[in-house]
Amino acid sequence: MLQVLAVPGKSTLIKKALIPIMQRYLEGYYENVDCKHLIGGSLKQIKQLEYVDQNPIGKSSRSNPVTYIKAYDEIRNLFSDQGLAKQRGFKPSYFSFNVDGGRCEVCEREGQITVEMQFMADIQLPCDACGSKRFKSEILEILYKGKSISDVLSMTVSDAVQFFSQDKEDRTVKKIIEKLKALEEVGLGYVQLGQSSSTLSGGEAQRIKLASFLIQINNTSPTLFVFDEPTTGLHFHDVAKLLKSFNALLEKGHSIVVIEHNLEVIKCADWIIDLGPEGGETGGHVIFEGTPEELIKSKESQTARYLKEKI
Repeated sequence: MLQVLAVPGKSTLIKKALIPIMQRYLEGYYENVDCKHLIGGSLKQIKQLEYVDQNPIGKSSRSNPVTYIKAYDEIRNLFSDQGLAKQRGFKPSYFSFNVDGGRCEVCEREGQITVEMQFMADIQLPCDACGSKRFKSEILEILYKGKSISDVLSMTVSDAVQFFSQDKEDRTVKKIIEKLKALEEVGLGYVQLGQSSSTLSGGEAQRIKLASFLIQINNTSPTLFVFDEPTTGLHFHDVAKLLKSFNALLEKGHSIVVIEHNLEVIKCADWIIDLGPEGGETGGHVIFEGTPEELIKSKESQTARYLKEKI
């Protein structure tokens, strides 16, 4: 089921009520206690809880989309399997961000040097040693289909899918394409593979997390996913991609709760809880519960007025 909470009070309800209670239930806290007054429904169908928030995907500036979805493991394997790499004894770790070997030791794979200023903000300068490519020159000489590891990390997700599709019969390449397509499916085709996590918006980070779940979808037990405004900063056409990803989770038996204002998402919900009537002290009341078709008949709901135009 896709359930959407609309209008003020929704985040508080989810973060301070639904999530803590569900966590206690899944941990067996209510095993010998009647908790129907706290939470009800087909709880036995839910085995896990995943709160997909907008926090960054990694604390290190070297973390990026392909490391998070674990596509970089296959990319490193692919480059280490090239003839010249084998001759030089370059292992997959030589193409890694986090260990010595192939990374530029001057900037330590950052691509830039930080100059600390005593009375001003620190200055970021391009690394002269690697030309901001983040790898040693001998590593950059290893090519796959005419591209170095730095070239690949500079590609957008969509460009990379097209690039790797030249050799999609290869088992390693198949895995790379499968994982990159998950990023495309959540509307992130424009993001660079090696883009630092620190440059990603909260909405982008959230959709990368969604992509990682889509990759593991066949190996995940029935889960209740909670998304907090996943359409933030998303183009209209990419909202459809997001909804398609939600449907993929639903088809595998998972459940989804979405905190959202976007009417395109609200109209696709199986069930809506509309809170209000206003924000702050004048909010927090359940104005409506039901289907989108029933909501547009409500005279109390402000959401209903706008949703009528969409249904």
